[in-house]
Amino acid sequence: MHEVPFNGAARRRFLQALAGAMASAALPSPGLAATPRCGGPWPEWRSFVQRHIESNGRAVDFLNTDLRSTSESQSYALFFALIDNDQVLFDRVLAWTRRNLSAGRPDQNLPAWLWGKDAQGNWRVLDDNTASDGELWIAYALLEAGRLWNRPGLVASARQIMAMMQKEEIVDLPGFGPMLLPGKRGFVKADRWTLNPCYLPLFVLRRFATVDPKGPWARLAGRSVAMVRDSAPVGFAPDWIAWNGKAFVTDPEKGALGSYDAIRCYLWAGMTDAADPLRRDLLQALSGPASMLRTQGRLSEKVDVRQGVGTGATPVGYAGALLPYLSALNQPALLRAEQARIPVDGNLNYYDRVLILFGKGWLERRYRFSADGRVLPAWSSACSANT
Repeated sequence: MHEVPFNGAARRRFLQALAGAMASAALPSPGLAATPRCGGPWPEWRSFVQRHIESNGRAVDFLNTDLRSTSESQSYALFFALIDNDQVLFDRVLAWTRRNLSAGRPDQNLPAWLWGKDAQGNWRVLDDNTASDGELWIAYALLEAGRLWNRPGLVASARQIMAMMQKEEIVDLPGFGPMLLPGKRGFVKADRWTLNPCYLPLFVLRRFATVDPKGPWARLAGRSVAMVRDSAPVGFAPDWIAWNGKAFVTDPEKGALGSYDAIRCYLWAGMTDAADPLRRDLLQALSGPASMLRTQGRLSEKVDVRQGVGTGATPVGYAGALLPYLSALNQPALLRAEQARIPVDGNLNYYDRVLILFGKGWLERRYRFSADGRVLPAWSSACSANT
């Protein structure tokens, strides 16, 4: 299939139309989120628990031969257990994470990013480097669980993680400002800093800034949007980008690819509350997927972010991730088309299921995020969709 490049003129025309759509996005639209559920049975989550969470609280990605668990998988399991108001499962997932990824000392150790089965058949930490997106979501889940369930010990634990992240992973990029490294090792070279735009959900940073107003989080929120804007020249976020001390450039080892990481940039942007002052800029910077959906009917698996040219069949999880994004852009026809791509159930992999849990769960109003970053589960009020 011939892929249509998203050139400058096409992008300008689309942005003009997009501005009008966004201006009316705050108005009721019968085509968006037509089936709010406000809680109730959550079949996608129940299926995820049955297929991917062991009885001891380990969230497993079966796609890899090492049958891995990651700080990311554990963090998402914590978040969705909170959204489902399941304290028992939350505590099991947290206990496994602390014991196995933080060596039993979560007050001293950021979690290792990778745990699984080694070549000799032993179960252990396979890589003790960190992954800051996992830590970010673990800390966020702890903050919000502590607040919503009135468990101050969880809030204290979240603060410990935030403090360790600030010490070990947040750097001041010369000529740019504060930035979160993807991990504590391996991302700083003599001539560049390698970064991942999808590691910085704006609403999470807003929440951290409220909890820790003297920390770097408020500035980091603004810088994260600037990074996305400057690294998406034709509206597509890259999986990885590099800062060379003067500008964002393609990382020579990672390339100019937007795919399985970048899809979360659109997901996070779409779920950001309409009252956030940076939301409009963020969505305008990420106009590429909506334009590609209009021109070719699908978002490619992989996109050259410099040219807007895509290749590869669309993973089913992408459809779930795009639901909040298309809702925020007030694109009901495109949204309905992506909804139709999501199977009722099936033999989906871990990551596809995660993206669908996030996107479809948000669209069904099982949870929302406030402008200051608080998560608003449907069970915590009459219906968080009314906020």
